[in-house]
Amino acid sequence: MYTFSDNLLHTLTTARKIAVLTGAGISAESGVATFRDPDGLWAKFRPEELASMDGFLKNPNMVWEWYEARRKVVDSVKPNAGHTALVEMQKWYEERGGRFTLITQNVDRLHQQAGSHDVIELHGNIIDNYCSRCKKPHEYRYTSTAPNVKEPPRCTYCGGMIRPAVVWFGEMLPPDALEAAQEAAETCEVFFSIGTSAEVYPAAGLPIEAKRAGALFIEVNPNQTAITRFADVSISAPSGEALPALFASMLAKNNIL
Repeated sequence: MYTFSDNLLHTLTTARKIAVLTGAGISAESGVATFRDPDGLWAKFRPEELASMDGFLKNPNMVWEWYEARRKVVDSVKPNAGHTALVEMQKWYEERGGRFTLITQNVDRLHQQAGSHDVIELHGNIIDNYCSRCKKPHEYRYTSTAPNVKEPPRCTYCGGMIRPAVVWFGEMLPPDALEAAQEAAETCEVFFSIGTSAEVYPAAGLPIEAKRAGALFIEVNPNQTAITRFADVSISAPSGEALPALFASMLAKNNIL
């Protein structure tokens, strides 16, 4: 049973600008392991071998096969109650003329599958693909019923190798996405950090930027993180439990106001 203070619920029900940052924790609740399962087939490889342009050029088939394995995992899971609660919160705020900005470090698109819209993807996604040479989008999509593709397709324009639309080590975040995320952090009244370890920058700096700009900073994470000590409200619980309970309490509070 979760209980939330009247002050917190009053702030949430009267605020009109909300920003949310999600990380690997919310996806893990759906069964998507963080970067790689330490007991899995790929544990012997360094992240840089599987998520960098150098690694891709050195062993494109291995990297492509690893992302196909990740796509298979994502294809087999569903959004959880945490994803659904964020969809409902976004709808609730927008129906009242508010702005609800959802920023994610996750690449699985479970937020969109749940029904969230205008999601800012800081690290790209593993659903889309584009040419590593000419950068043109490619139509390839993983499907569980199609034969396994064990090597990168080739670009129909220039013959370059097709890669997933994720941000790899050594690459810049999409400028438009980063700018939109920073603007949301600097102008929001409430900032949620949900299921992120707060160790990967610049995303990890967004909650602090929001707090410095005067926002109420709420962290939802069953584990302590590098930014827990800065949180105005720390909810030490999985998002799939905490967010539905929080939203239900908000609705109850709103009916009283």
